[in-house]
Amino acid sequence: MPHINAAAALQISMLLFALPAQYFISQWYGTDSAERIQITKRLIIASWSISTRSYLSLDAWADCLKLWLSKTRTSLYVELLILYFRNWYYGDNKTKSGHNEAKPHSYLAESTHVHSPKPEYIKFRVGQVIIHRRFGYSGVIVGWDVKANTPEEQLQPRYPPVKQDLKDTPHYRILINKANGFGKSTAYVPEDEITVIMGLEVYHPDMETYFSGYDGSKYIMQPWLKKLYPHD
Repeated sequence: MPHINAAAALQISMLLFALPAQYFISQWYGTDSAERIQITKRLIIASWSISTRSYLSLDAWADCLKLWLSKTRTSLYVELLILYFRNWYYGDNKTKSGHNEAKPHSYLAESTHVHSPKPEYIKFRVGQVIIHRRFGYSGVIVGWDVKANTPEEQLQPRYPPVKQDLKDTPHYRILINKANGFGKSTAYVPEDEITVIMGLEVYHPDMETYFSGYDGSKYIMQPWLKKLYPHD
């Protein structure tokens, strides 16, 4: 059994005595019961904060255990055991928390790979303002795919048998102009459903993320976007 020295015993005793002492002290401090209650709560919260850092911390107890056994034959074994436990504890927690994180995908013209070389059959460019032929809304192109890049379960209802050929045509990601009041903020559309328009500015909360300005014919890409579409 490890030997608890006087300093460690004193610290533990002070911790056990702190909360009841704080409570009784607070009862005689303050002008009324409401103030005494608030003081007691603050003392308890402060004591708990110190305790969690000092006595409820895995690292603190591990360091104490290493110190106690530093002069025994089992110190190396204990150190390895502590290292193993730390790796298991923090690694397992990190893995579990990672399961809840959203993983990035490359669907809907959101891929982060460089689109180069650009195929000649890609008619439009990032930064051009477009009008949707059927729905009439305007917007700006922020990305493209050489063909529909969408989860299969979304492709089936979107492209019935008579429109299956559209899946293999270029698709564009659009920030929809808020001035249209269309309801949706983005769209992912095939090439034959849009046409370019000149001299129309687009209003969307994400415009500055993608573009630095407008030159009257198209929007100027931010440097990070230009790296993804160097030929647009």
